[in-house]
Amino acid sequence: MIRLNLCTPLAYAEAPELTPACLPPESGDAAGELLFCFALDREQASRIDPEPEHFLGELVFAGKNGGTEKHSAPQLLLPAGLYLFAQQRRMLDRKECIAMAIEQQKDGLWERLKPENRLYIRYLYEDGSPVTQIIRPYL
Repeated sequence: MIRLNLCTPLAYAEAPELTPACLPPESGDAAGELLFCFALDREQASRIDPEPEHFLGELVFAGKNGGTEKHSAPQLLLPAGLYLFAQQRRMLDRKECIAMAIEQQKDGLWERLKPENRLYIRYLYEDGSPVTQIIRPYL
C-alpha cells in the first residue's frame, strides 16, 4: 500500500462528454490526462469484503487536462491531501479498476485508516507509456 501526500492540487477542465469507458487514445504523452471521480456506496466503502458489482456509485465528474486541445480555465480539482495510491503501467478497464480499488481498500482498512467515500481514477501517460492510477482520500 502506498500513501500519497499530494501537496498541490491537480486541476482539470470539466469534460462531461467523457465516460469512464473512455480511455485516452494510444498516442502517448500528447493524449493528456483524464480524471474520473466516483462516489462510493457508503456500505461497500467501509467493508473489508465489498461486493464489486455494488462498489462504485455515481460518477461525480469527468475531467481532462493537457494534450493538444485547448480548454477553458480548469474547473475541477483533485485536492491536495492524503490519499491511498495505486497504479498500473497500462490502461485498466472498469472491472480491473474496481478490483484494484478493493485491494487498496482492504490494505487501508487493515492499517486502520478510514478511506473516504470518493474514488478517483486517473489515466495518463508517463514516458510514453499508459498508466492507470487509483487514488482514494483517507482520514
